[in-house]
Amino acid sequence: MKRKLLALGLAAAMSVSLLAGCGSAGSSSQAGSTGGSSTGGEAASGGSVYYLNFKPEADAQWQALAETYTEQTGVPVTVVTAASGNYETMLKSEMAKTDAPTLFQVNGPVGLASWSDYCYDLTGTDFANELTSDDFKLMDGDKLAGVAYVYEGYGIIVNTALLEEAGYTTADITDFESLKKVAEDITARKDELGFSAFTSAGMDGSSDWRFKTHLANMPLYYEFEDEGYEGTPAEIKGAYLDNYRQIWDLYINNATCEPSLLSAKTADDATAEFLTGAAVFYQNGTWEYTNIADLGDENMDILPIYIGVDGEENQGLCIGTENYWCVNAKASEEDIKATLDFMYWCVTSEEGTTAMAQDMGFICPFKNAKETPNVLNNKMNEAVASGKYSVAWDFNYIPSEEWKNGVGSALTSYAADQTDANWDAVVTAFVDGWANEAAAVNG
Repeated sequence: MKRKLLALGLAAAMSVSLLAGCGSAGSSSQAGSTGGSSTGGEAASGGSVYYLNFKPEADAQWQALAETYTEQTGVPVTVVTAASGNYETMLKSEMAKTDAPTLFQVNGPVGLASWSDYCYDLTGTDFANELTSDDFKLMDGDKLAGVAYVYEGYGIIVNTALLEEAGYTTADITDFESLKKVAEDITARKDELGFSAFTSAGMDGSSDWRFKTHLANMPLYYEFEDEGYEGTPAEIKGAYLDNYRQIWDLYINNATCEPSLLSAKTADDATAEFLTGAAVFYQNGTWEYTNIADLGDENMDILPIYIGVDGEENQGLCIGTENYWCVNAKASEEDIKATLDFMYWCVTSEEGTTAMAQDMGFICPFKNAKETPNVLNNKMNEAVASGKYSVAWDFNYIPSEEWKNGVGSALTSYAADQTDANWDAVVTAFVDGWANEAAAVNG
C-alpha cells in the first residue's frame, strides 16, 4: 500500500538527514523590492511570490526568510499565515481574489481533490529534482501536483524533570496501562507535587485539531491496518473507539483544569501550562519545539500516544506530513517562475536550508537539507532507528473538515458530561458522520 511505502520513505529520508547534517492569529507581511537578480532554478523574470503559510508556529521565521530573499534578489515575497485550524477556509477566500496565493499547501490526497485544477505540474522543475525520494511526491495522475517539504511526528511531549520529581522516568511508560498508572498517581498527589499530569485538552479552534484530528488518527490507524483500506473508505467500523475513549478520559480527567472548562481552553493555554511546569504531559508534535525550547533540551522527551492495543510497546510516534507545497497554475507565468525560483532557493541555499532546519526545526526531504537541532525530531529519528513501527497519518484520508468538526463537538459535550449516552454521540459522529461525509464528497 502507498501509505506503507511512504512510511518506509520517511525512515530512509530520516537516515539521510542525520548523516547530511499546527495557534496564533493570521498574519502577513511583504518584503519590499530593493533590486537585484534572481538566483536558483527557474528565473523569476520580474514576477512576485505570495505564500499562504499553513504553520502559525513558523510565521516569524517565514517572514524573515522572505525578507532575506527579497534583499538578495529584489523579488517581492508576501507571506500570509492562516490562524491555526483556519487554513482551508482562508485558502478558499484568498484563491477567490485577484492577487491569489502563488504558493499554497494541501494536506494530501483529500485536500488535493479540492484543488487539483489549481496545481501546476511540478514535474521536471529544479525544485522537485531536489527531493531525496519519490515517496514525497503528491501525484494527480501523471501530474506532480505537490511536494512534501517537511515531515514531522507527534505524540506526548514530556517534561522529564517534572516526571522525575514524581518518581518516574520515560522508561517506566511503555503502554497505555503504565501511562495511566503514572498519570493517575500524579493526579492523586498533585497538591503535594504542585503540578498536574496533562495540560488542558483545549477544544477552542486553536487547539481542537489535536484531538478531533491527531488523536482521532489513533483509532483510524489501527482500523486502517486491520481492514487494509486504501484511500478514503466509504464507511468505517469504529472498531477502536473504546480505546479512543479511554485515552480521552485519561487526558481530560488528569489535567490542569476541569473537563467542563475545555471548550474555552486554547493552544496557547496548553503551551503556557507546559512551559511553566504546570503539567508533565502535552500532546503535540515536533513542530512545537520552537515554542517550548525554553524548557531546555535536557528536560524534554516525546512518547507515543498509547491507547491500549496489543503490541503497542513496539509502537513509535505518529510520523508523516500534511504539508504539500503546490504552485498556483492559474497565476501568471512570471509569478509561477518567481515562485518556483523561491522554492528552489529555500531548499538549496545556505540561508534557506539553515532557516528551515535550525530556525523552524524542520526535517526536510531534500538533498541539501541540514540536520535540525530540534530535540523532538531527533527523538523521533531514534524511535525509527530502534525498529519501532511508526503510526501513519491516516487522518489525511478523513473525508472532510465537517467530519472533524462533528467529532470535535461531540468530544467537547462528552468532556463536560461523561455519560455513556454522550459517548454514543461521539461514536455516531465518528462512524455515521464518516459515511455521510464520504458519500457527500464522492457525490
